[in-house]
Amino acid sequence: MLINKLESIEKRNTELENLLSSPDVTSNKERYQALSKELSDIKIIVYKFREYKKTKSEMDNLKAMTRDKEVREMAETELKEHEKKERSLLTELEYLLLPKDPNDERDIFIEIRAGTGGEEAALFAGQLLRMYLRFAERKDFKTEIITDNPTGLGGYKEAVISVHGKGAYGFFKYESGTHRVQRVPATEASGRVHTSAATVAVMPEAEEIDLQIDEKDLRVDTFRSGGAGGQNVNKVSSAIRITHIPTNTVVVCQDERSQHQNRAKAMNLLRSRLLDEKKIKQKGEMDELRRIQIGSGDRSEKIRTYNFPQNRVTDHRIGLSLYKIDTIMDGDLDEMVEALASADKAAKLARSKHAK
Repeated sequence: MLINKLESIEKRNTELENLLSSPDVTSNKERYQALSKELSDIKIIVYKFREYKKTKSEMDNLKAMTRDKEVREMAETELKEHEKKERSLLTELEYLLLPKDPNDERDIFIEIRAGTGGEEAALFAGQLLRMYLRFAERKDFKTEIITDNPTGLGGYKEAVISVHGKGAYGFFKYESGTHRVQRVPATEASGRVHTSAATVAVMPEAEEIDLQIDEKDLRVDTFRSGGAGGQNVNKVSSAIRITHIPTNTVVVCQDERSQHQNRAKAMNLLRSRLLDEKKIKQKGEMDELRRIQIGSGDRSEKIRTYNFPQNRVTDHRIGLSLYKIDTIMDGDLDEMVEALASADKAAKLARSKHAK
């Protein structure tokens, strides 16, 4: 069954390669783009399947060689390695055939909010903000600060950023939840370790086609970017606050000098928040998933702990501890993200096999 499906995909790959070299297709921009995307989506599957078939062929040759006494030992050793590779490729192919998260390729918004812990929590929120900006930079993603609320000591009560780039949601989606920090604050004279927290929510950016918003349901206020203000403070007020009245959802954008640009960005953020909440409601798990997504900001709810005295970062969902806190805080999240993606992959495969 699996092999039949893979053979059909390989056949389609050949068809697509031929179609994309056809003048009828190259002259039709929309069709060319659609077929190119389809080919791109199955290319890795075909590559792995061909690697699997090559491994199987080599295994057949090695099995034949085991009948020769002179090379039997060598052939049996190589055969074991090939059997291990075959199993690994089959598992990978099974995962590649699972339905993909349609949001993985989308741009995102990241909301970071200081939780329990006062100014120390705000400082930690600021460090998380820097960590994500550095991680995005390593991936060559473009970032923008949509709104922020800095404190006097360099921390942030809250910050919202957008991240633009192919696969942004796929890389950042595991960051949603409560992050806990354990360390000695600079203001702590006795050297006692404090525990603080910040919450992170990662949302795929919604497109206008995903969710229509009635202008009558919006209240739009303008104020100066430098601080809080009411409606129409003066002629240079460019920051925008939009309230979605039916849900009492409030978004703020103060990044741009132009009121028009801030309004456009604020609407994108609002649409993404509303769509995120709508999807959760449709699953009938609004309260529970929201708790899992961002928690209450309490220290006892956590997906990850950053323990500075021990140079340790632990992700509690998969029980992984890495002892390189400085490089992680500088945006080196690859090892953590890859481990979370692998665990997610294993869980999806297990569910898929259980459902059969």
